[in-house]
Amino acid sequence: MKKAFLILCVFCIIASVSGQKKVKSPEPFGPLPTQKQIDWQEMEFYAFVHFSLNTFTNKEWGYGDESPELFNPTNLDVRQWARVVKESGMKGIILVAKHHDGFCLWPSAYTDRSVKNSPWQNGKGDLIKELAAACKEYNLKLGLYLSPWDRNNANYGKPEYITYFRNQLKELLTNYGDVFEMWFDGANGGDGYYGGANETRKINTLEYYNWDETYKLIYKIAPKTLVWGVGPSEARWIGNEEGRAGKTNWSLLRQKDELAGKVHYTEFMSGHEDGEKWVPGEADVSIRPGWFYHAVEDDKVRSLDEMVDIYYESIGRNATLLLNLPVDKRGLIHENDVARLKELVSTIKEDFKTELLAKSKVTANNVRGNSNEFVAKNVTDQNKNSYWATDDNVKSASIVFEFDKPTSINRILLQEYIKLGQRVKAFNIEAKIDGNWKTVANETTIGYKRILRIERVIASALKIHITDSKASIVISNIQAFNAPTFVHMPEIQRDKSGNVTIKSEQENPVYYTVDGSNPTQKSTLYKGVFQYNKAVEIKAVAIDAAENISSAVKTAKYGASKENWKIVKASSGDLSSVDRIIDGNPNTDWSFGNDTNKLPQEITIDMGSILNINGFTYVPQQVGNNLNLISNYEFYTSLDNVTWTLQSQGEFSNIKNNPIEQIKTFKNDKARYIRFIAKSAVGKGSTVSIAEINVIETL
Repeated sequence: MKKAFLILCVFCIIASVSGQKKVKSPEPFGPLPTQKQIDWQEMEFYAFVHFSLNTFTNKEWGYGDESPELFNPTNLDVRQWARVVKESGMKGIILVAKHHDGFCLWPSAYTDRSVKNSPWQNGKGDLIKELAAACKEYNLKLGLYLSPWDRNNANYGKPEYITYFRNQLKELLTNYGDVFEMWFDGANGGDGYYGGANETRKINTLEYYNWDETYKLIYKIAPKTLVWGVGPSEARWIGNEEGRAGKTNWSLLRQKDELAGKVHYTEFMSGHEDGEKWVPGEADVSIRPGWFYHAVEDDKVRSLDEMVDIYYESIGRNATLLLNLPVDKRGLIHENDVARLKELVSTIKEDFKTELLAKSKVTANNVRGNSNEFVAKNVTDQNKNSYWATDDNVKSASIVFEFDKPTSINRILLQEYIKLGQRVKAFNIEAKIDGNWKTVANETTIGYKRILRIERVIASALKIHITDSKASIVISNIQAFNAPTFVHMPEIQRDKSGNVTIKSEQENPVYYTVDGSNPTQKSTLYKGVFQYNKAVEIKAVAIDAAENISSAVKTAKYGASKENWKIVKASSGDLSSVDRIIDGNPNTDWSFGNDTNKLPQEITIDMGSILNINGFTYVPQQVGNNLNLISNYEFYTSLDNVTWTLQSQGEFSNIKNNPIEQIKTFKNDKARYIRFIAKSAVGKGSTVSIAEINVIETL
């Protein structure tokens, strides 16, 4: 009898094991990532470094005629770059090896326009070699940017230039070790120096470079390198320079249509659900308004509020984050940028300090073949290669996390097992509060990683309900956190008459100063609109009264108020609304120029009194789809509206992709009248818009 019982037990065990073996893993679905793309996505956060001749000429885009002798950093330290990047939690650095002006940060054998003809290290230096060594020391990956457009090269636009371009690619990919990403900018063709020709050269971006052959060359030399940007790339631009992916973000792209010119770049924010190729998004953004260093932007480093939002709207939306750090003339990442990075790192670390689901009871209403290999608990085991999966015909299912006691939650992180494809089309999240289920989020895609910020709830259970999926559900990781309360900075506005308004979320009390000092709860309490007509630096903080937590300091600098400013003359446009460009409100704008009144067009302003100024700013139109941006300008000053001095002229580089306030500085001068001339428009249009014209006063 005992023998029969043992035989029966063995049979049951064998049957059980045999049953487990019959449960097949989910089949891959749709386009899939390569291992190279998975490794790249897992980097999540890495740095961009813009540092070149533009740093020393105070330009965003060099024209191509600048002397290499201007490149002369006084205290270049790439180890400082690497240390800052490493301490910020980033995994690599992409260096702009050559920007559009053609200056090379390595001693290229194919041009004299490089560091070998600069005073830096007596022409013996190689910045890329130094950075590669620093990256190795700090265990960072090295990436490189090589501009396809060269505004200096005399052969640009001709077949000979492609040979030159590919020769430089070979240098970069063979002389400095592994390159994790090769970055090709989409800016191609236009005006430039071109060896002295000083002309505009138009090319067909997709045809001129013969990207298929260029990519074959790259993969032959450097198969580990992921290629980003134009052509049949392995990763895509996110469609803006603000570091923000769409809430819906597929890692798929209809790349055949894109290469045929049938996809608008705005579609890159969300990708394509029906894309035939895996081309994940990279969100690029600069920590300052510009990509290259400009001293005037030292106090314009993006706020902590904005940096935190960028993190959650890039990495938290199935994209990688490429954060630009513009190195200054010394050859260092500026102290203000370093300070902001430290604040960001501290905030993100605190947000994800304690994971809450690992100790919960996890169940799902469907488990693939009822197999232990695909159980719900896999999403909390911290093993990226295990996952919860449903049966093939189950495209809607729920997973529930039950807590021992009510738990505070305001962050939820989800990841699909993307080796099998991106599947989830829609999901919602419910929290069980006081015995009742409450929906706290309704979302679409997940992909490699999705992080949700929700209002804090105290829940006894959490339910993730996948409501729609392309195929069976495959989720590798779900986590929850209770991040500290984040108090957003107040908003400061001043109108034309000098009236100052300060607003805070949830009507938190605000304290402010007007003497440049940092405000505390002992500073002046904001009680309503107040007037301040003089040049001033206003600083304010908001305080969460319930938890006594302060926001970061908001700073706003203003020159003398514009109540005495008048428009003296406008060459065209609706004169009844022209005051919009001096009303102190960047959300109002005014247009001039049309098919009859062709560019250039000009406007003259009387500032009402003589001011000491050393620059001006042009705020482009901020609201709408067609912003009618100005590309080239001239700016004049006068004391009497008769004799005029040209103070600044040139282009608003990259304004198409980065339509922010454009800042131009010049030598100190006294002026009562200013004249702004719009010489040409982005896209060669005939109408241009201005949201605001400001001057920079010498305080």
